[in-house]
Amino acid sequence: MKRIRKLSLAIPIYNEEQTLPLLRKELESSVKRLRVEDELEVEVILVDDGSQDASYSYMVNWADQDPNLKVIKLSRNFGHQVALTAGMDAATGDAVVSLDGDLQDPPEVIRELIQKAEEGFDVVYARREEREGESFFKKSTAWLFYRMMKTMIHRELPEDAGDFRLITGEALEAYRSLREKHRFLRGLSTWIGFRQASVLYKRPARQAGETKYPTHKMLRLAWNAATSFSTLPLTIVTVWGSIVSGFGLLYLLYAISRHIFVGDTVQGWSTIVVLLCLIGGSILMGLGVVGSYVGKIYEEVKDRPLYFVQTRLNFDEEASLDYHHSEQGVHVSRFVGFGHRS
Repeated sequence: MKRIRKLSLAIPIYNEEQTLPLLRKELESSVKRLRVEDELEVEVILVDDGSQDASYSYMVNWADQDPNLKVIKLSRNFGHQVALTAGMDAATGDAVVSLDGDLQDPPEVIRELIQKAEEGFDVVYARREEREGESFFKKSTAWLFYRMMKTMIHRELPEDAGDFRLITGEALEAYRSLREKHRFLRGLSTWIGFRQASVLYKRPARQAGETKYPTHKMLRLAWNAATSFSTLPLTIVTVWGSIVSGFGLLYLLYAISRHIFVGDTVQGWSTIVVLLCLIGGSILMGLGVVGSYVGKIYEEVKDRPLYFVQTRLNFDEEASLDYHHSEQGVHVSRFVGFGHRS
């Protein structure tokens, strides 16, 4: 049985000014229990992913009042998965919990994740057994999303589990070492292996603000995950191309047979148009899928950093390059991170 002594919470924030006061209340209560009752050292890392509202100003004031709160401001919006990666890169705990800042990943579940990890598991993910406050359409598309991802990415990919999870030990180092640009963290945490377990929880409705993952973003995430982890889309296109080619061959045999045995030749623009659309559409679809893979190769070959850090608040001096004391009373460092890990 292993003992977790220091816990890091990595929380990406994007335009959550309405939710942050509620998050602060819940976090302070949960962190206090962890520190007092479980005798854990806890650090909270908020990552501002280029928010355009007053989220960062609120986090600055919060960090000024609480020196144990750490804040990272990215130079622009890099996306949820990259912002979460930045928080995990900066974490110093021997275990890291990743969760969203909208309180749909309730902080009180963290204790259950810790208890499961201390039983000997390296990765403990929270699985949603209920989703409150969501429409039938949202629930059904989410159900379909996770089943498709499990089929296309990894048979061990947990169903109904988002990015709310705890990672510790060697699994954490393995997880951090994966620096691919098109990130699907749920797939990465499954891909690394190690001992994994789950904890069930009821996902509450969003208390304020609006979801940052509408349908079109979920579709984009699904496509990114599928093409980053699997060659199945290429296989599907190959099979479809074979079907279209087979259909064309059968139609050719039909036309020849009709000409020989019936004595007439079927003429019609509709037949030509249908065949051209089938064949042309298949070719374009295949090119699109192949192009998506080539584009990802292009991004990886350039080897750009995952993100740039513009400002850090309340981090140790040795963790930064240009360090000074701000007017608000919190420690600030600028351009201190570049998203690479050695």
